[in-house]
Amino acid sequence: MSAALIGDDLAVRSLSRRLSVGSGSRRSWATTSLREAWGAPDVFLRSKREEDEEELRWAALERLPTYDRLRQGIIKQVLENGRIVHEQVDVAHLGMEDRKILMESIFKVTEDDNERFLQRLRARTDRVGIEIPKIEVRFEHLCVEGDAYVGTRALPTLLNSTLNEIEGFLGLIKLLPSKKKVVKILQEVSGIVKPSRMTLLLGPPGSGKTTLLQALAGKMDKDLRATGNITYCGHEMSDFIPQRTSAYISQHDLHHGEMTVRETLDFAGRCLGVGTRYELLVELSRREKESGIKPDPEIDAFMKATAMAGQQSSLVTDYVLKVLGLDNCADIMVGDEMRRGISGGQKKRLTTGEMLVGPAKVFFMDEISTGLDSSTTFQIIKYLRQMVHIMDVTMIISLLQPAPETYALFDEIILLSEGKIVYYGPRESVLEFFESVGFKCPERKGVADFLQEVTSKKDQEQYWFKRNEPYRYVSVSDFVRHFNSFHVGQSLCDELGIPYNRNKVHPAALATKKYGISKVDLFKACLTLEWLLMKRNSFVYIFKTTQITIM
Repeated sequence: MSAALIGDDLAVRSLSRRLSVGSGSRRSWATTSLREAWGAPDVFLRSKREEDEEELRWAALERLPTYDRLRQGIIKQVLENGRIVHEQVDVAHLGMEDRKILMESIFKVTEDDNERFLQRLRARTDRVGIEIPKIEVRFEHLCVEGDAYVGTRALPTLLNSTLNEIEGFLGLIKLLPSKKKVVKILQEVSGIVKPSRMTLLLGPPGSGKTTLLQALAGKMDKDLRATGNITYCGHEMSDFIPQRTSAYISQHDLHHGEMTVRETLDFAGRCLGVGTRYELLVELSRREKESGIKPDPEIDAFMKATAMAGQQSSLVTDYVLKVLGLDNCADIMVGDEMRRGISGGQKKRLTTGEMLVGPAKVFFMDEISTGLDSSTTFQIIKYLRQMVHIMDVTMIISLLQPAPETYALFDEIILLSEGKIVYYGPRESVLEFFESVGFKCPERKGVADFLQEVTSKKDQEQYWFKRNEPYRYVSVSDFVRHFNSFHVGQSLCDELGIPYNRNKVHPAALATKKYGISKVDLFKACLTLEWLLMKRNSFVYIFKTTQITIM
């Protein structure tokens, strides 16, 4: 057996020696014959063929007119035999299979690939010198108050409701003075919410967190009265449409129980529109063509697909489903009190996803971790952090009791108590501030829990560490005075004293149109939704129609 092997080896060497003195074509034929004889795959030849195919596809795409070129993309698909083919598709009408292929080529493992994907998106715009719109939100001396019944009159009983209606009617005609008391929710709060910085809003229940977020988003209750100044990039809120520039994510989940998770996100994305994504893509394509730069086909196809307005099902929906971990329940009914559907934690993530599918650059998220376990909350905050840092998004997130790992993901901390800002600054300096007052966080205590308890009169004493001085209760007003003299508070005050330079505002940063799509497209989207809900409740409509016809 060894003799046979030696004979085969000598034959191969002899054949190679004879062919080595021949021409290049003979050498190429010999190499191919040897590969076929030994069963080795031609890796180099295959990769060259794939590159040539991709180049030809891209050259054909570049010759198209601008309008057609922005609607065509190249999708790479791996066949069963391992061969890679490049297919040119219309990104405005991507099928379910094409979207699945594109998402799988971008996201192998969501935890690892999301940051890499966002960096590839940002690298494409930076390569041609396109600036991403950034928004800085400032609020100065903001006060919010409202009228409310206190004591037993605040209870929602039948007697109280009747008396409230009667007193309200008599108060309108000036026959009876109102018995409501003025309640101050926010008192003289000031701060700067910067882009590319993750901001955590902490505070005990009733401290005014929801009111602050709603005021910054321009969605405050009409019964409340607000004074002070809120600006976006130096512009007053009357100069633009804050409800479209920013997105407020409520802590209450309001969804149609008859719709699936994917349909809910598709409808939200269709109504919110694509913002300035299409204009950005036009400028990006123009600069790349002038510079002779060939973009990444996957990133190019993704950006083109997400820039097409009016699509019933968008690629942004698939991305948000992937990031929020909702892809495993995408086709399950949301459900309500009468229908079985997704869990409470999944509904909370769906509420967050409804705003993420839109084009907003400022996000105010109110208690988005309710019903979620610590691991899921950490993963979602991690994805949001990547989006904030890489895409220059402005974001405030309110959490009740974040885990230490989740708390460490934030850059800025806002501590709110009794309607006043106790601390607003870098996360690294918050413990230093409280130690300067006389309170220290124990080693095994979570910093977020410490911050919410240190302003409480009941829990404050356990953190007092100045043993040579007797403990005394430090009120919220005392904390505010200490913060104003602290170096972080002084730097914040100095920064607020410098007006924002309006010349730095990106033209596409602030939305000036009330709706993201035309009224005709908005009517079509709402009509499609109502028809879907009617089909899901067809039995009720058929039964009532038959009943009315008989009657």
